[in-house]
Amino acid sequence: MNSKEAIDFLENQVTKDRDGLPEDLFLFVSRLTPLISVDLLIQDDQDRTLFTWRDDEIFGKGWHLPGGVIRHNEKFADRIIKVGQIELGADLAFDPEPCRFVQDLDASKRDRGHFIAFLYRCRLLSQPPDESIRYSATGEPQVGEWAWFSGKPESLLKAHEVYEPYFI
Repeated sequence: MNSKEAIDFLENQVTKDRDGLPEDLFLFVSRLTPLISVDLLIQDDQDRTLFTWRDDEIFGKGWHLPGGVIRHNEKFADRIIKVGQIELGADLAFDPEPCRFVQDLDASKRDRGHFIAFLYRCRLLSQPPDESIRYSATGEPQVGEWAWFSGKPESLLKAHEVYEPYFI
């Protein structure tokens, strides 16, 4: 199979009705080009920052800011709104311009090793409806749990240490 045939085959694997690429194709794309993402700096009136817990083979285990990779033909604003809904089940307001952008490059990673991330200041318009995903501080956090922190959480993911000046 030549490259044109391979591309035609891959294009036929992607349907327009899905939110993003199939996982194996997404990982392949991430080996060829940087991924563009949004990270959400959600702070409350007590200057605490909202973090969610993740534990995966790409980034490891720790607290991180909610965020997500922008899909083809998707606006930054649409991805920010979707991240609020998907990760927190909440509605957000956000500043129209990012307060920072960073490049995260880890050449040792085969997959998802190069990101260009835009940090947006956000505010919750509604509280996450499912209190069961609020971290209770009684044990090891579970994937998807969220919590408010004053300052930097102890187990902050390395990739989000660049945002430390924003964690009041």
